[in-house]
Amino acid sequence: MPRPASPPARRSLPHQVRIIGGHWKRTKLEVPDRPGLRPTPDRVRETLFNWLGQDLAGWRCVDAFAGTGALGLEAASRGAADVLLVEADGALVDALRAVIKRLDAVHVRVQRGNALTLLAGLPAGATDLVFLDPPFEADLFDKALAATLPALAPQGLIYLEAPTPWEGEALARHGLEVQRHLRAGAVHGHLLRRAA
Repeated sequence: MPRPASPPARRSLPHQVRIIGGHWKRTKLEVPDRPGLRPTPDRVRETLFNWLGQDLAGWRCVDAFAGTGALGLEAASRGAADVLLVEADGALVDALRAVIKRLDAVHVRVQRGNALTLLAGLPAGATDLVFLDPPFEADLFDKALAATLPALAPQGLIYLEAPTPWEGEALARHGLEVQRHLRAGAVHGHLLRRAA
């Protein structure tokens, strides 16, 4: 008699992710067990930074839902001139500050607070690249895109990570289009720009 199928195993979070390239290549970042924390997988970041190019010298970047800081620190590792990590969780903010001190990352700042409020408060055109990887269950994608657009430089880019593809009307209402898209498991990564 066949045994009943066992429930699918709950995929556990990695305890570490690593910086893929640049000055801090192979540096490991701890992944604390915090609600909603879902770090961008290494292979997704590798693809994203292949799209962006290996040298981000002079870029101004915001990692709006920083978590482990992997996206923003990856940009800084590749030469970004100014990286702002925004995180609401106090324990994660403390962990980010410790990593920045350990790496002597002088071009990286951490600000604790609500990402939407902080994005909306940035000066017009102040950033070249914004990473938006909010907790999927919070459904903040539209609000985050709307808050980001005024701060984005004319040729700036947005990386949006979501559980479903963003395309067509969903982006058109923000005046955006997809430059690149990837799917890795349950994650869809989008590199967005202003529509021509």
